[in-house]
Amino acid sequence: PHPVIDLMLEQREISNMGGTMRLGLYPCVLQKGTIAQKAYNKKEIKERHRHRFEFNNKYRKKFEENGMVFSGISPDNMLVEIAELKDHPFMLSSQFHPEFLSRPMRPHPLFVGFLQSAKAQN
Repeated sequence: PHPVIDLMLEQREISNMGGTMRLGLYPCVLQKGTIAQKAYNKKEIKERHRHRFEFNNKYRKKFEENGMVFSGISPDNMLVEIAELKDHPFMLSSQFHPEFLSRPMRPHPLFVGFLQSAKAQN
């Protein structure tokens, strides 16, 4: 098996999972020129999390060699927060929950970016 997405290191020894998720607002550094950076128009963002899993860094280089761009990383360079597919108009995934910071009259930058990309395809 290849655990590309795996339990966070600090979660692996926990048997009683209650109240042990990565919760709350965390910083993320964006790579210049990426879909994410263009959507936010910032160098660093803060997003809300609710999870126990992470991208396994053992696979980072292999994924990058095959067209994946890790466009958002934690400031300590340990956690992949955003991944994109190179040369695709808008294939983007996030570890955080963009819907947590979206509002009816102020949609999240990633939602706006997705709609702009879709509109540009027509």
